[in-house]
Amino acid sequence: MASITLPTVAGVALAATGAAHFVAPDAFRPITEPVFPDDTRTWTYRNGASELAIGTAIAIPATRKIGLVGLAVYVGFLGFRAATA
Repeated sequence: MASITLPTVAGVALAATGAAHFVAPDAFRPITEPVFPDDTRTWTYRNGASELAIGTAIAIPATRKIGLVGLAVYVGFLGFRAATA
């Protein structure tokens, strides 16, 4: 039986957070609106889709490396948006 690793747990947590963007988008408005003031709801869904895809990739060992690259790009993009907001 395979053991559950920290990257798997972190990936599942990130994917669950991404899914939550679709279930309860208003919960993410306070953190999304300052960085994406135009069309906040659409950006909430885009961010949720990104987190769902990246988290799933990180959770699966065969796709973990590309998931980590995706995470680095995503964090860089969010940092850039926050710095220019």
